[in-house]
Amino acid sequence: MDQVVKPLQVLQNSLNKNVLVCVKGNKEYRGILTGYDQHMNLVLKNAEEFSESQSKGTYPVVVVRGDNVIYISPS
Repeated sequence: MDQVVKPLQVLQNSLNKNVLVCVKGNKEYRGILTGYDQHMNLVLKNAEEFSESQSKGTYPVVVVRGDNVIYISPS
C-alpha cells in the first residue's frame, strides 16, 4: 500500500532545498525554502522572481503569503 504524504510533510522535507513556487498573477519564485507555517506562508532565500518565463529580479529573502500560492514544487 502506498504511503500517504501530507502537504506540510512535503514542505518539511524541502527545507533548505531549492523549490519552485507559483503564485497568483502569473509569477514564480525559485529559491531555497528556509521556513513555512501552517498557512503555507513561505520564506525563500536567494529567490529569483519570474513572470512569463522572464527573470524580473533576485532577492536575498522573500516572504510569500500562503493564500497567493498556487503550487510548490521541490526542484
